[in-house]
Amino acid sequence: MSKKNSTPSRPRFWFDSKLVTFITLLLTSLLLLVLHSRSKPPQSTTIVVDHRLFDGHFEGPPKIAFLFLVRKERSPRFHLALLLQGLAKWVTQFSLMLMSLQNAPVSEFSIYAHSRPGFALNGSTTRSAFFQDRQLKNSVEVAWGEACMIEAERLLLGASLDDPANQRFVLLSDSCVPLYNFSYIYNYLMSSPRSFVDSFHDVKEVRYNPKMSPVIPEDKWRKGSQWITLIRKHAEVIVDDDIVFPVFKKFCQWRPVTDLSKGQRSSEHQLEPNCIPDEHYVPTLLMMKGLQNELERRTLTYSLWSQSADKTNPKAWHPSTFNYANSSPQHIQVIKDINHVNYESENRTELCRVNSTASPCFLFARKFSRGAALRLLTDGVVGPYDRNAMTAST
Repeated sequence: MSKKNSTPSRPRFWFDSKLVTFITLLLTSLLLLVLHSRSKPPQSTTIVVDHRLFDGHFEGPPKIAFLFLVRKERSPRFHLALLLQGLAKWVTQFSLMLMSLQNAPVSEFSIYAHSRPGFALNGSTTRSAFFQDRQLKNSVEVAWGEACMIEAERLLLGASLDDPANQRFVLLSDSCVPLYNFSYIYNYLMSSPRSFVDSFHDVKEVRYNPKMSPVIPEDKWRKGSQWITLIRKHAEVIVDDDIVFPVFKKFCQWRPVTDLSKGQRSSEHQLEPNCIPDEHYVPTLLMMKGLQNELERRTLTYSLWSQSADKTNPKAWHPSTFNYANSSPQHIQVIKDINHVNYESENRTELCRVNSTASPCFLFARKFSRGAALRLLTDGVVGPYDRNAMTAST
């Protein structure tokens, strides 16, 4: 007789129910883990500010955003960079005064720079603490007379719109200088509800390409200086544009002269208009948007052009450069005394006003050499020169 097992056998259904229970608990735990992970954003999430969500409210005083287009071979260590460092002394004093009233730090300007990709504004490339680490990380290669210049401007505006306190946007080059101290510039810009955009109908040069129609009607085509000053509303219009810019990029191109002695262009481009995008994009876009009546139709940046220049010479496409000899206080005062601008093509004289009050036409001027900029500092054109203020930081 065989020996029986002393352990009683368990029913089959008992084992199956345990397995089902285990699988159910496992799946439930996995589901809870998934739901929990989705309930909290990852710690490394980068929040991108969308200026279109800005409701118009911010704390502190409104700021001027100075937007620098820096040439690829130059950093803003001189020219307006130096002068803004000197002007920062007034900004610092004004900020301290407000701090004593509000017990909170404030600033009245911000700086953004577009330089060549890979270029860094740091202690080795700029003497100014105000410019360090202020370059865009998403910059593009820029060449004169090409649509990439507009793209750089749009990138600068887009970056500066992320700060809701920025209410005025001034496009400048690294060869610009201010003609007045910061408080005067600040009050001038903040007292006007309009943008300052040079905008006129040029009948002398044929730059409109019929291929732009119907997106860009010929009767909306306008020309003006690249150096603009915008209110926030108009800066948003430019950044949000995804219709006009692609057309400019495709059909508005500068046609370089190939034979300077004869002034001839290459045959493949002879039938195409010679178009310079940065002189047309902003005034044309704002005209198309019906915003012409919201503009002071002039630039705030003075440039000295030679009316007798030979247009077959590439240098003739650029304004004259101020050097040490022609940047004395007397020369600067002549610019500061200008109170109107004539537009022959429209038979129009633009009287320079801010809120219906007669004002000087220009707050800035270009193009200034290094020697000319240093002379403005030492002559105290925009105020007393304090070398210690050059490396100060608010």
